[in-house]
Amino acid sequence: MKQSFVFALAMAFVAACSTAPHRQNHTSSESSPETVLVTYRVKPGKEQQLAATLSRAWDIYRKERLVFAQPHVIIREREEGDNHRFIEIFTWVSHDAPDHAPDSVKNIWDQMQLVCETRDGHKGLEGGEVEILVPKASN
Repeated sequence: MKQSFVFALAMAFVAACSTAPHRQNHTSSESSPETVLVTYRVKPGKEQQLAATLSRAWDIYRKERLVFAQPHVIIREREEGDNHRFIEIFTWVSHDAPDHAPDSVKNIWDQMQLVCETRDGHKGLEGGEVEILVPKASN
């Protein structure tokens, strides 16, 4: 229930922050935008380090013109014990942008991996394409 609420809250926030609709279509060309949701299972005690790394990564993505400014949301959720996970939602300018990332991006990804851990059968860092849904207002 808690995970569903966090995900629903993230999606609502993203929808509210979105400045331009980006339709996701797996059959579209590789040059179409790709909105992703990435989960980071951060090692206990490394939360601030991951937060700083995500901030640096965002600056690099923007400098390299790899992502759109909006949507961009990062959520931190407490799991059992001292465990936390971060969830980040953003949109690459194209499906092939992460596949052709410059070394500056690959280096920051390596830094992210160092502060994340495999947990509960999930990799430390997982992500995939998502579609932002904007509810229609009822009359």
